[in-house]
Amino acid sequence: MADSLDQITTARLILRPWRPEDRAPLARINADPKVYRHLPAPLDRAESDALVDRLEAHRRKYGFGPWAVTRAETGALIGFVGLMMPGFTASFTPCVEIGWRLDPAHWGQGLATEAAASVLGEAFNHHGFDEVVAFTVPKNAASRRVMEKLGMTRNPADDFFHPLLAMDDPLAKHVLYRARRRER
Repeated sequence: MADSLDQITTARLILRPWRPEDRAPLARINADPKVYRHLPAPLDRAESDALVDRLEAHRRKYGFGPWAVTRAETGALIGFVGLMMPGFTASFTPCVEIGWRLDPAHWGQGLATEAAASVLGEAFNHHGFDEVVAFTVPKNAASRRVMEKLGMTRNPADDFFHPLLAMDDPLAKHVLYRARRRER
């Protein structure tokens, strides 16, 4: 496994390791009901801080994990994007997942796609992964559009019920998208 990168810079964003000052703005994002429309429940400050602790521990353990995403021109934290090893068992695990969570004030600007494309580059070119997956609930059209813009593809036979949710939970059904490294 390759060592972790120090940061990733795109045209409008800087993806970097977490800093203590990121916790308050991420807690605000994690408490926003719009952000959690397709997730189980908004997080309070302690839950949000525990999430950052888990993200940092993931990076230490695996050499990759979700990056803090900031606007290059302001340095303001707008969310996170990165790679994770899912903490559950399903037909497609073990695997590497790409995920994102951005402040609604920054939705609809192509920022999730911009950041995620750079993270896919990290996955394939730096870490040498052959495949990366992403998943969400079927109604999450915005995230599905990001997955499609990234060139990820969906086979309906791969769709699944999230094993950490009750089968009758309205968020249990998930669609799975895959991106594979292209031979160059």
